[in-house]
Amino acid sequence: MSEIVGVDTNWLIALATDDHPDHQESERLWNGYIDAGDHMGLTPLVVAEFVHVVTDARRFRAPCSMSQALDLAEEWWLSADVERIFPTQASVTLALQWMRQFQLGRKRVLDTQLAATLHLQGIRRILTANPSDYKVFGVFEFLSPDSTAETKE
Repeated sequence: MSEIVGVDTNWLIALATDDHPDHQESERLWNGYIDAGDHMGLTPLVVAEFVHVVTDARRFRAPCSMSQALDLAEEWWLSADVERIFPTQASVTLALQWMRQFQLGRKRVLDTQLAATLHLQGIRRILTANPSDYKVFGVFEFLSPDSTAETKE
């Protein structure tokens, strides 16, 4: 049975950036999911954040041009291996609830919105370089490029 695996921006950046330290491991993980018949769960939030980050000269010695970033984002968004996941009224409500419940600050808003959107779509696994961003919610399993084992919190 195939599964939709949620994708965090940091993991997508590692996958799409050949000289990223986690690129090879991210590619290996993703190919494993694809070979198993699974799909990447991608949200508009992640696509937008991806473009924002990979064009930032403060983060990369050789950032993508806007045109390159948009081409990469569009390639992922339109891929046959991607399920496009959209926020809903319920996911926004849940994100706001989680922000209050877990007393999260402003730097956690986007991760919380992503978590709520994925969770309400039935997604249980997230590919991320930062599992700690999502552990507080207690509803996901993680596989990150720098680990060889899945973790469930």
